[in-house]
This record gives sequence, C-alpha cells and structure tokens, in this order.
Amino acid sequence: MTVSTPPRERLLSPAYAATTIGLFALIAFAAFEAMAVTTVMPTIARDLDGFDEYALAFAAPFASGVVGMVAAGMWSDRSGPLRPMVVSLAVFSLGMVVCGTAPTMEVLVLGRVLQGLGSGAMVVVAYVLVGLIYPPRLQPAVFAAFAAAWVLPALFGPALAALVADTVGWRWVFLGILVLVAVAAALITPTARSQPAPAEPTRTPPSRLGWAVLAAGAVLSLELLGSGSGPVLVAAALALVLVVVGLRPLLPAGTLLLARGLPSVIATRGLLAAAFFCAEAYIVFVLQERWGLTPAQAGIALTCVGVVWAASSQASSRLGERVSHETALRFGTTVVLVGVAGIALLVWLRAEGADLPATAPVAAYVLASVGMGFAYPRTSVAMLAATTDADRGFNASALQVADSLGAALALSISGIAYASAERAGLDPFPVVYALAVGIAVIGVVAAVRAAATPSASHVGQRRRSAASTRAGGA
Repeated sequence: MTVSTPPRERLLSPAYAATTIGLFALIAFAAFEAMAVTTVMPTIARDLDGFDEYALAFAAPFASGVVGMVAAGMWSDRSGPLRPMVVSLAVFSLGMVVCGTAPTMEVLVLGRVLQGLGSGAMVVVAYVLVGLIYPPRLQPAVFAAFAAAWVLPALFGPALAALVADTVGWRWVFLGILVLVAVAAALITPTARSQPAPAEPTRTPPSRLGWAVLAAGAVLSLELLGSGSGPVLVAAALALVLVVVGLRPLLPAGTLLLARGLPSVIATRGLLAAAFFCAEAYIVFVLQERWGLTPAQAGIALTCVGVVWAASSQASSRLGERVSHETALRFGTTVVLVGVAGIALLVWLRAEGADLPATAPVAAYVLASVGMGFAYPRTSVAMLAATTDADRGFNASALQVADSLGAALALSISGIAYASAERAGLDPFPVVYALAVGIAVIGVVAAVRAAATPSASHVGQRRRSAASTRAGGA
C-alpha cells in the first residue's frame, strides 16, 4: 500500500502566499526608498545648500526608527500587529510628503525623522508576523526573501531616481514612493487583521519608550554638537553618555559588553549595520566628488550591491543548518571588514593622487555586501531561535534597535569626523572610511562571541529578558 505524504510547505503555499507577497512588497518599497534617496542625496544637499546636514539626513531616520521600533514592539506584544502596522504606514507616508515638499535641508531632516518613525515600526511588525505565521523551517527562507525584495529596487531604483531627479526634480523621488506605500498597505493589512490579539498580552513598562526617545535624541544631538568646540564638545560628550544610558534598557542585558549568545547576536547586527551603512552613505558622494561620476553612474554601485546582497542571502538560506548561525556570522563580518577596509585604502590612495579606476572602490563595496547578505539575515533567525512567545516583540524590537541605532550613531560620528577633517585641511573621506573599518573590527569580535551552548543559551535568554524588563522599568 502506498502512503501519501503531505506536500512540502513553501512560502507561496496557499496558507502563506498572501502574507509572503504582502511582506515582500513592504520590504521592496522600503528598499526602493533607501536606494533612491542614497542616489539623490548629494543632489539634494547641493540644491538646499545643506552639506552640513548631509550625515544627519541619513542618521535621522535610523535614530527615530528606534522610537518606532520600540513602540511597535510594545504595541504588538499587547494587542497584536494590526494597529501598529496601520499607524506606521500613515506616519511613513507623512514623512515622504514632508521630504518631497521641504524648502530647506532642516525641514527635509524633519521629514526623515517622521519617515524613520514609520519605517522602524513597520519592520518590527513584519518580524512579529514572521514569528507568528511561519514555522521555524520556513523562517530562513522568509528572511532570504526579504533580501530578494531588494533586487528589483537595486536594479532600477538608482537609475530611476537619477532620471526622476534630472527630469522632474528630486522631490518626486519622495512623492512617487507614496504609490508604492498604498500598494503594500493593501496587501499586508488583511494579513495583520487576521492575527488575533495575544492570549496573554505582555505589559512592557512604558519607560522603555522614554529610553528610546532619549537614545534617539541623544544620537542626533551628538551629530549637531560634535562639530563645535569648547563647552559644545562637553555637551556632545554628555550626549554620547545619554546614548548608552538610553540604549541599555532596550537590549538584552550584556549586549553592550558583547556577552556570549543572544546579546552578541544582537550586537553583531548593530555593528554590521554601523560599519556597512556608514560606508554606503558616502559611497555615491565620494564617487562623484573624487572620481567625477554622475549620480546615475555612481548609482550603479548600489545596483550591484543590491543584487549581490540578495544572492548571498539566498546562498546562506540554502545552506541552512549545514552552516551554523555562528559560522555564518563570523564569515559575514570578516568579509564586511575586508570590503570596507578595501574602500578605505582605495579612497586614501586616491586622496594621495593615485590614478585608480572607479571600479576599484565599487568592487570593494560589492565585496562587503557579500558579507552582509550572508550574515545579516542569520542574525534574525538566530534571534528568533532564542525567543519565546512572551518576548518575541521585545527581542524583535531589540534586534532592530541595535540595527538602526548602530547605524545612526556611526553616521552621526562620521558627520563629526567629516567636519573635523575639513576644518583641519584633510580629505574627509579617508577619515570617514577609517571609522567604518574600526567598527567592522568590533563586529568580527562580536560575531566570535555569538556562539553559546544550547542549554546555556536557553537559560541565559530567560534571565537576560527578565533583567532587560526590570531595567526597562527602572
């Protein structure tokens, strides 16, 4: 007698198809926005006479995203994903409108703050939905699909953004994204609506949101104050202390000290984001300023990176359990370090007068994206593996907080380094990339410490979550 076996579940199986398509669309429009804005930001800064706020325009959505992430994590643990999803889409859309109509760089930064609030919340709700809907076996494929959602925006986003900026103006890069937001909302909202409220809602202390506001505000203040002198520098140092004070309750205990297991997994995510996105924020800028490329030509680097990152993520997903999460993190962070160090060396040689082709720093940037694609999704899977129903929202939020605040802090410090180098008569680009290299080195150390024995990891996670909850109520 032949025994029939049930069909193997896939991301596009009937039970998951609508959710998969909706989440894919959500990540895709966020990817298009990131690619497009990175391409046109040098043009925006020139048009609005805002090069002093260049780094702040990138840091702002990362920093404010922390507030959105924490709020969405708390809200999702208490009442489910629907309401935070709807509100996050509305706030993100408002940010796009403010950016698209901004008369000055300061107003544009305000729009980027709103955009970050919305996008930060959206990402956390997406992670919560993954944990609620997909079995553990499919979760690596979901996060690889998130990476694949960057492929089309990577292929067409930079060129389309440059074309829009050249024809109808850079403002329509922001305003045009509203159409994509509406499409994603139509696909994802029914999925979020179908999820019931938690049977045992988690009541996170409201003080956690206050800590998030403190950390985000301190990061942005650091960039604003750090370019000054005398008493202003003392205020900048205080802002840096406040970043640490605000950040600690938002992460599992031991994250800032690279404690083994889950804390180092989350720290690795933050350091990967800090090193890579610090390098990425300046890649189009340096290619235009030092190699003389047009925005469209420089945007090709973003296209290559998006495709390679997605391919690397797919490779990491297909390897599955044959490569442990810890091994994937160690490999990925090492490759990121090599790639970012390559950019730093090439930019320095260019500053010294070397006649190097623009393809050289682009190749190093693409190499770094190989490491990001391999390690970045694995941090998400490793986090979910150490998570229970009681703290899924907290840990998903913590992962994204480390991601965004790590990038925001690196970008703020890079803005200070850029301004200080210019005042000293130095080429600022090698200084900025040296900073990215230093961060990448610490990322390798964190990845090495991400390993933990299964028994210790489970027990330690419960203790760390309890400690973090107590800290949040302090």
